[in-house]
Amino acid sequence: MDLKLATKTLLLTLAGCSFALTASAQWQWIDKDGRKVFSDRPPGAEIQEKNILKRPASSARLPVSEAVAASQPAAAASAPAPKSSAPKLSGKDPQLEAKRKQAEEEEAAKRKAEEEKVAVARTENCERAKRGLATVQSGVRVSTTNAKGEREFMDDTARAAETKRLQDLISKECK
Repeated sequence: MDLKLATKTLLLTLAGCSFALTASAQWQWIDKDGRKVFSDRPPGAEIQEKNILKRPASSARLPVSEAVAASQPAAAASAPAPKSSAPKLSGKDPQLEAKRKQAEEEEAAKRKAEEEKVAVARTENCERAKRGLATVQSGVRVSTTNAKGEREFMDDTARAAETKRLQDLISKECK
């Protein structure tokens, strides 16, 4: 029985070591977007030597270009590389970009609505000031209510001051 147990243990140990060897044959580098990349193949020629963080023990002495050539068969190296069906990552999250764009559009719509409200208020203020100026300049007796709630009629100085105030308001609001 001990021989069978020892044989099984030895086979399991060898199998485990073979998996560990393939797992240790990993490349690790930082790509152009600043993300860490893990692969069983060496990085492309565009990756600088300083950005390679880890390489397999078998190619530790080889420069990246030689490691790339050694990892690819000669026939595959001469043939053009097939286009990958995997999407190319741009470093941007499409959902995040869509949310950001939607938020910008909402902000622009709010600004536009606020500008429209201001424009309508200016137009109304302009019309009121013009009507008030026409009333003051018409010569009709104009009355106001004072702080006590009593009715007072405008004299010539009050009429002149109101005319000046309304003209200033018209010049400011009616552009």
